[in-house]
Amino acid sequence: MALAALSFALMGASAKWLGNRLPSVELMFFRNIIGVTIISATMLRSPLHQTGGKPRLLVFRGVIGTLALFGFFYNLTHIRLAEANTYNLTYPIFIGLISALFLGTKVTLRQWIYILLGFIGILFIFRPNLDISLKNHLLGLWSGLGAAIAYLSINQLRHYYDHRATVLSFMISGIVLPVIGTSIGRIWPIPALDFLTAPFIWPLGQEWVFLLFLGLSAMMGQIFVTRALSLGNPAVVGPINYLQIPFAIILGLFMGDAFPDALTLFGIGLIVFSGILITAHSFAAPKKL
Repeated sequence: MALAALSFALMGASAKWLGNRLPSVELMFFRNIIGVTIISATMLRSPLHQTGGKPRLLVFRGVIGTLALFGFFYNLTHIRLAEANTYNLTYPIFIGLISALFLGTKVTLRQWIYILLGFIGILFIFRPNLDISLKNHLLGLWSGLGAAIAYLSINQLRHYYDHRATVLSFMISGIVLPVIGTSIGRIWPIPALDFLTAPFIWPLGQEWVFLLFLGLSAMMGQIFVTRALSLGNPAVVGPINYLQIPFAIILGLFMGDAFPDALTLFGIGLIVFSGILITAHSFAAPKKL
């Protein structure tokens, strides 16, 4: 999980640099095409070991994860790395809320307090300011909510599929949907939906190197986090993923981001604290979704 945190932070830094000229929808395509190529090669050398039987859940995980990624990548290219990564890492808070409200999980008063702390932290980042638009705030929240739904799906899929098949379903969806988005953006640009549709811009020079690094770091991060959640105790490995935030702050400073102000840091701290407590007192997932 620590390796996943570092990999995703490096992926975010690459996306931010590339986003100076290339649209986030296009970056998602390259993020996944490289990963699909490499994972497919590993499958030829080492066949998948799985029972299968849940194709619709596998497709659902891929699509919902990709839709969440649209919001995350747009924010990576438009706001500071620290806030973009923090919003994406609100997923344990949403997992707790979804489990309590929709999956019939019994939630104690203590667990409700942890969820409330997390949402208070979100409010400290969400507060109106001139640095982040409402659109970026809402896409940030969606990136966390969508990731929560995707991770709940992973928890179920681990009983039926090799972790590489789970990652592959996500990456294939992450190719198909951006292709649709760039096709629509070329024919009918919609500025308000530029996080979903944008015309393709051909990469130049060093951008190809950064695109390769983007794809490699994303693929390694996805493999590490899927493997960690499939084999390890989420209460132990989950909180380690919050290393992604200090990694993102450091990388952001090198790339010209301003250091987060006191209120934003307080909000980030509450979200991390809440996420650790929620994960440590993990909500039992239902047997079926």
